[in-house]
Amino acid sequence: MSNNALTEREAAQFLGVAPRTLNNWRYFDKGPAYIRIGSRAVRYLPADLEAYRQHQRNTTIEQN
Repeated sequence: MSNNALTEREAAQFLGVAPRTLNNWRYFDKGPAYIRIGSRAVRYLPADLEAYRQHQRNTTIEQN
């Protein structure tokens, strides 16, 4: 695993959400991809977080 993997707290800060939100997303099988190490440790790759953020991005189309 690469050394640039982020902890849950770091990933939450990157996305602008609470760490508990990431925990809830994992429980409900939502949110960004993650890596589980053993039974407790969870890590996120920056590229996965950015992909998730881009996927969630909304664009508004103005109609005249």
